Amino acid sequence: MKTITMNNGVEIPVLGFGTFQITDPKEAEQAVKDAIQAGYRHIDTAQSYMNEEAVGRGIAASGVLQEELFVTTKIWVENVSYTGVKESFQRSLERLGLEYIDLLLIHQPYNDVYGAWRAMEELLAEKKVRSIGISNFAVDRAVDLAEFNNITPQMNQIEINPFNQQTEVIQALKEEGIVPEAWAPFAEGKNNIFSNDVLTAIGKKYNKTVAQVILRWLIEQEIVVLAKSVKPERMAENLAIFDFALTEDDKQAIAGLNQGESQFFSHADPNMIRWMAERKMDV
Repeated sequence: MKTITMNNGVEIPVLGFGTFQITDPKEAEQAVKDAIQAGYRHIDTAQSYMNEEAVGRGIAASGVLQEELFVTTKIWVENVSYTGVKESFQRSLERLGLEYIDLLLIHQPYNDVYGAWRAMEELLAEKKVRSIGISNFAVDRAVDLAEFNNITPQMNQIEINPFNQQTEVIQALKEEGIVPEAWAPFAEGKNNIFSNDVLTAIGKKYNKTVAQVILRWLIEQEIVVLAKSVKPERMAENLAIFDFALTEDDKQAIAGLNQGESQFFSHADPNMIRWMAERKMDV
């Protein structure tokens, strides 16, 4: 598996297995086990996904040592404070059944971000985590956090897909030394992405699916990407992207799909911030 080296020297597998919306415990456990058996070594979860225990069981059932895996989890909004991080991180660690976390992220750019970051810096110093980062931070918030703290975030996990390509944001993050990571690379099927004429035509050239074309497009930009499926055949398919390369014409065609806006919601929307503040997860 190809890796990207983050600003602290830690390598992260460029293609990860996402577990968002896999809420049934048995299904989540089996999906993680199947993903690892298929060849994934990067597993992504979060406190708010409510599946950390199942993810941990799937990891344990896989028979693969923790040292061979890269596991990410995220701190939910209600726990984004110095004390909140310290207490909720320990609960996440216990739910996952792991000795450490490879990457710990602040899930949303709200609440006491700076207090949370100080706690995460301490967890890093204590070697309870190997890397720390952020998720869904606008580029100015990401750079602000980097410039006014001891440690620059290793990662910013944001929405990136053919309809929301975020080219300038990606470049700015890289200039700051922050690796971009894509969630929702398939835009959760919006705008009929899997039957899109441009992506379908490119796929036919290489005997690849639309999903494989999108994943290849992202990793060729040195972007870490998360793909999710509960079907073993799809897991294997999503991993089979290292045997072809896109041409400049392919990339220009994909660039023409950009709509320049989120396919879901704006993180600057006051109503969304209020909704997240009220969404108590008891995690």
